[in-house]
Amino acid sequence: MATDPRIGPIERTTGRTWDRWLAFMDSIGAADLDHKAIALRVYEELGDGFEQRGWWTQSVTVAYEQHIGRRVPGQRPDGTFQTSVSRSTPLAMTELMERWRSFADGDAAVQQVVGGADLKVSGTDRRITWRTRATDGSAVVVTSEPSGTGRRRSWSARWGCRPPRPTRRPASAGRRSSSAS
Repeated sequence: MATDPRIGPIERTTGRTWDRWLAFMDSIGAADLDHKAIALRVYEELGDGFEQRGWWTQSVTVAYEQHIGRRVPGQRPDGTFQTSVSRSTPLAMTELMERWRSFADGDAAVQQVVGGADLKVSGTDRRITWRTRATDGSAVVVTSEPSGTGRRRSWSARWGCRPPRPTRRPASAGRRSSSAS
């Protein structure tokens, strides 16, 4: 099993070894709790004075879930995966979103992912969002919004995808017969 790169920073920042975190998880029965319940207990354990408490709560919780095999790196608590990309551009938000829509409407690869699903575009003076569903039911979201400085516009695309459903093998598949032929 590969070593989780989160462990070193978790140990340094929390002042607690990974073995001590595992003992804590055992003491609360974390293997039988869902993500939210584990995170709540870790949040309480870190205490009020802990800087970036929410972020470190998630780091410890996700590292634990990966440690016990509940999820793999990049997997969300609901079993889906998410990928995203972002770029900065000098285009105005509206122009940027119009260009995305024009591209998406005519691009075969985008259309293969979304398969003609219902499309919703909504916006405010701070953000314009294009949303739809992929053919597997996962969300596809493209957002145009100002960067932190407000001088450039940011484009980001996020696609949450569901892993393929495991195929069931017949009960006899893979078993060796004990009778000689």
